[in-house]
Amino acid sequence: MSPRNQDEKLGMKNAAVTIRDVAKESGFSPTTVSIVLNSAPLARYIPAVTKKRIERAAKSLGYRPNLFARSLRSQRSHTVGVMVFDMTDPFCTLVLRGIENTLYQSSYLPILTDVHNERSRFERYLEMLLDRRVEALIVVANWLFVDIDVLADLEKSSIPTAMIGRELQNDSISSVMVDNEVGAHAAIEHLHSLGHRKIAFIRGPKTLGDSAPRWKGVKTFAKSSSLELDLKLVVDLPESGDPISSFEAGYKLTEELLKGKRSFTALMAFDDMTAFGAIRALAKAGLHVPQDCSVIGFDDVATCSLYTPPLTTVRQPMEAMGTIAVNIVLQGINCVQEKRPMVAVHRKVAPELAMRESTCSLS
Repeated sequence: MSPRNQDEKLGMKNAAVTIRDVAKESGFSPTTVSIVLNSAPLARYIPAVTKKRIERAAKSLGYRPNLFARSLRSQRSHTVGVMVFDMTDPFCTLVLRGIENTLYQSSYLPILTDVHNERSRFERYLEMLLDRRVEALIVVANWLFVDIDVLADLEKSSIPTAMIGRELQNDSISSVMVDNEVGAHAAIEHLHSLGHRKIAFIRGPKTLGDSAPRWKGVKTFAKSSSLELDLKLVVDLPESGDPISSFEAGYKLTEELLKGKRSFTALMAFDDMTAFGAIRALAKAGLHVPQDCSVIGFDDVATCSLYTPPLTTVRQPMEAMGTIAVNIVLQGINCVQEKRPMVAVHRKVAPELAMRESTCSLS
């Protein structure tokens, strides 16, 4: 190859290489090159040797298809908006892994936004995602979502949407969440099987959708097993937009329980961060977990197995929940493309008990 041709190729690699450049290099018409590189239906009529020459030329020039231009022509962006309320929430990590892995396997690009628990930021990001023509939307919700009414905008846009962590009775927005009642039932059953009868409870905030079903699971088990619940050993987490705040709240509420006149041999926390705070308060009071008091959490965030002692908890299949949400919206995208009606899907996934070292039999 002459120095001049080499310089031309270097120049092409620094600029955007076009179909016409590949046509010139390969010796075929721009139309034939376009059919091959875009895998158009007519490509099956083009000889294999021709395809190889075109593909070789495209590779040597560093040709990359202009996906933006293609999306404008096809009205397809192959992007999915992913909205998270607070990236620091440990709940999000595995959920996002499930979302990202499944979108990658389906050749969709996630556009991730962290709304910092701010209503105005949520609404602005939603507007920006819709302006960029995302083909679907996945929301990893927390309890602040109940204050944000975006249903009308999403219905008007015909954007397939799935919410993770909230149960919705809605005809247009799908939801994926853990069966909170079953999970709490398993947690209290575990403590009961270990011989615990004097059990303290740190419940979730009253406005949070997860709180009521988890407490219902506790009451259902208590009724079926004749376990007496001492309401003086029941306290509630305060509302907060900070997911880490439940650690401090768990610490303070456990201190209050210890100051009361009711003794307890086990504590059931609303979530893992609350359980970590409770363990810290028990340790400060000179009590050992689990010898003096068993503690159980809910969620199974990444640090549970690393904590001291490793935390027994109810595991939400968070990665699977992310995968399920993606599959739901991809089905919705197919419905939009095929002009079929979209139907909201509401999936409740089963939790499982993760037994570690923070619980033990009552001696």
